Amino acid sequence: MLKKLHIQNYAIIDEIEIQFSDKLNIITGETGAGKSILVGALSLILGERADSSALLQTNKKCFVEGFFAVEHNADVKQFFLDNELEDDNELVIRREISASGKSRAFINDTPATLQQLKILASLLVDLHQQFDTLEVGDSDFQRKVLDALANNNDLLKTYSTVFKEWQSEKKELELLQQQKNNFNKELDYFQFLFDELIELNLQENELENIEAELKLLSNAEGIKTTLSKVYFELKESEQPVVQHLKQLINQLNTYSSYHNTLPSLIQRMQSAQIELQDIAGEIESIDEAIHFDAQRIEWINERIAAGYKLLKKHGVQTTSQLLQIQKDLEEKLQAVLNMDEKIEGKQKQVALLLQKATALAKEISSNRKKQSEPFTDKVNILLKQVGMPNARVKVSIADSDLNNHGLDEIEFLFDANKSNRFEPVRKVASGGELSRLMLCIKSLVAERIDLPTMIFDEIDTGISGEAARQVGIIMKGLSVNRQMVCITHQPQIAGKADAHFFVYKEIKDHSIKTNIRLLSQDERITTIAQMLSGERPTAAALENAREMVMN
Repeated sequence: MLKKLHIQNYAIIDEIEIQFSDKLNIITGETGAGKSILVGALSLILGERADSSALLQTNKKCFVEGFFAVEHNADVKQFFLDNELEDDNELVIRREISASGKSRAFINDTPATLQQLKILASLLVDLHQQFDTLEVGDSDFQRKVLDALANNNDLLKTYSTVFKEWQSEKKELELLQQQKNNFNKELDYFQFLFDELIELNLQENELENIEAELKLLSNAEGIKTTLSKVYFELKESEQPVVQHLKQLINQLNTYSSYHNTLPSLIQRMQSAQIELQDIAGEIESIDEAIHFDAQRIEWINERIAAGYKLLKKHGVQTTSQLLQIQKDLEEKLQAVLNMDEKIEGKQKQVALLLQKATALAKEISSNRKKQSEPFTDKVNILLKQVGMPNARVKVSIADSDLNNHGLDEIEFLFDANKSNRFEPVRKVASGGELSRLMLCIKSLVAERIDLPTMIFDEIDTGISGEAARQVGIIMKGLSVNRQMVCITHQPQIAGKADAHFFVYKEIKDHSIKTNIRLLSQDERITTIAQMLSGERPTAAALENAREMVMN
């Protein structure tokens, strides 16, 4: 709800502030007094573009500030969350235009873009101007109207869940099929790589191990010669080291009782003798195990060459990495084998969800079609009441592919003159006709659709008398549950106001300025009487005005 509008230095407005009612607000005034300027100023905080020509005084900045109550507006709360803006029960939107034409916008004192303002504005205000392309021509709004009348809300929620699940599963199926196609293209190559690795049949760390073995075998002769020499010196020479050490131990043993450190030295020498004897045994074993094997060397060389070829081919360094590649290739090949089974399962799931979504969409469509004729009948009756006796509306519901909202393409068609040539509303209805048509439609769905503040600028173009009175009655009914603002020249509409504002011009500081004031009940009667019979209203006009205000 728009609580307050503050305008400063805009067009011929010096500074004004309007406190709006939460019901029906009527704005009247002489032609050229500046009524539509108020709508122009409001448009700035709704995201419209502006330039410095809008400034009354070019040495001062212009600003327009709107205060909105949003404590019960869940969509606005979500907008705050999505845009990381400060959430408050009162929303303040401010637009500033400098003398240079630079424009800045703020939402709760946080800088904002015009796009953000436009999105937020669509949640706050429904502005209908005579030359606008109105919401009534929008297919989403037309669908929402029929769905509201058909009580499709719960069905649509269920359908939306199923439809999104179907889309998700369908996307996964397409991805699986694409993967299969890609795998099929590369399958032969993957198989060739895998077969190469399987044929080589590498074991863990094999290349590293046989490379070490190759070094050993290549030096087998020198190693055996050295080992034999060491063993000979330790055990079999004319004076073997082990035997000689034993003799030395015996000699020291004779005198061990004469010095207290000798026993420990003798013990250490005995340990060394035993260790050398063990070493000699191990050397003998190693010597006997080493054999120069030309065939083994040739086999290892071939094996290493084959292994290194694959290392280079796959761009890796170790046997372990090659084995990992082998494992990955095996999994890819196995995935191809399992792909058909997965695809078949996914196809069944997609078909089931499509069947379920289609059934729900058909039920939704049936409900819409049932409401189509009663809806058009009611709208056509209202159109006659609001001064469009020859106008008729028809609803076209055509089949379409399954989409977010069902199986229907909905279009409101309009014939202004009983010509039986129905065309889309957005193409053929004039601005005033569109405003009144929108009013009629919204009066039928007001209890079922959460509508924002509705603002009508000169909805009364081309009507008067009873038609204008009926427009006022419809507006009054709509305003019971939502805020409305209407700029009008018709006394029959002005008489229905909960708050009646009068726009006037005054000379201030040697220049003409626009101002506005809230009328008292007596002032309303006088103003409406003047709208009926001129600046000096007759007694009859005053009495007629009093009846309009009181009823």
